[in-house]
Amino acid sequence: MDALHFATLKSPLGPVLVAGDAAGLRYISFLAGTAALQPEPDWVRDERPLAEALRQLRAYFAGDLQRFELPLAPRGTPFQQRVWQELRRIPYGQTISYGELARRIGRPSASRAVGAANGRNPLPIVVPCHRVIGSTGRLTGFAGGLHLKEGLLALEQAHAPAPSVGQPLQAALL
Repeated sequence: MDALHFATLKSPLGPVLVAGDAAGLRYISFLAGTAALQPEPDWVRDERPLAEALRQLRAYFAGDLQRFELPLAPRGTPFQQRVWQELRRIPYGQTISYGELARRIGRPSASRAVGAANGRNPLPIVVPCHRVIGSTGRLTGFAGGLHLKEGLLALEQAHAPAPSVGQPLQAALL
């Protein structure tokens, strides 16, 4: 198994831990969040293998990147992987409900299971779990804390292109 490399990145929402190996990006964690991930003793601090991920994350936080193109290697169950794959299809600056996400993966009665898979997402931002909100339009659940989810949505709404006809931008922060 290849060494897991990690680096920290300054962001408008606080420091972010980024970790990956030869297979791809494995973890992103807000270090000021309620579920902050800390490097394991065998992880190697080295930005070089993560240079492209760090570049893209900096561009995202600057409002200059809306879609990540990175090799990803999150570990999870087949159901979690399916949910995480569908999360990547939610357009930048838009939100959907947990129920809609469950429908999109063909499991319309699995909103709670979808929510649990969303909460286990090891790659927030790149796999945009922050774009999933409650059916009432209210912010619910985010492993790092709702203040981070609100910050990510606000950042995207500030830089999102105007919605095209038939694609309304939900106002998740109202």
